[in-house]
Amino acid sequence: MNAETKTIPVAVSARHIHVSEEDLQALFGPNAALTKDFDLSQPGQYAAKERVSIEGPKGAIHNVRILGPVRPATQVEVSRTDAVKLGLNPPLRQSGDIENSASIKISNGDKTITIKQGAIIAQAHIHMTEEDAKEFNVENNEVVSVEVESERPVTLRGVVIRVSKDFSLEMHIDTDEANAGFIEQQAKGTIIKSTK
Repeated sequence: MNAETKTIPVAVSARHIHVSEEDLQALFGPNAALTKDFDLSQPGQYAAKERVSIEGPKGAIHNVRILGPVRPATQVEVSRTDAVKLGLNPPLRQSGDIENSASIKISNGDKTITIKQGAIIAQAHIHMTEEDAKEFNVENNEVVSVEVESERPVTLRGVVIRVSKDFSLEMHIDTDEANAGFIEQQAKGTIIKSTK
């Protein structure tokens, strides 16, 4: 981290799925396990080779990547543009907060499941360690604005700080936010504290 300018690397997160062990078996067969394709920036997280299709009332999106490892509950993260294509109205939520979120169909060939809740639009957030939080003078779950450097500079509001010893410093936004601001992978962002 650059202590003088205190910028944060920005990662653009495309649509993806986190699956539970039960749903993984239902989609890929008994004793199925995720196959690591490559590691992600957050420690212990990885992109799996396994992919599925997701379907809503108005359409489907194919070749959606699963991220590992497995989680307690299946969660589908899409952009607002994806939601319109699918005919869904998923809520804007922090990852893991899926209570009363949208239902969606997930399929792998002839194997199909429907989750009653789990489809969300992920709220922009920043992963950081406790040391990072001290450096930036922020706290876990604090909401900040972030000015992102790009050809079309934008300031994103409502960005949630997420602090854990297991995290690596990085801001995550979805493809709609990136496209609106001409933001490319590993752009730099600067936290702007609320004046409230």
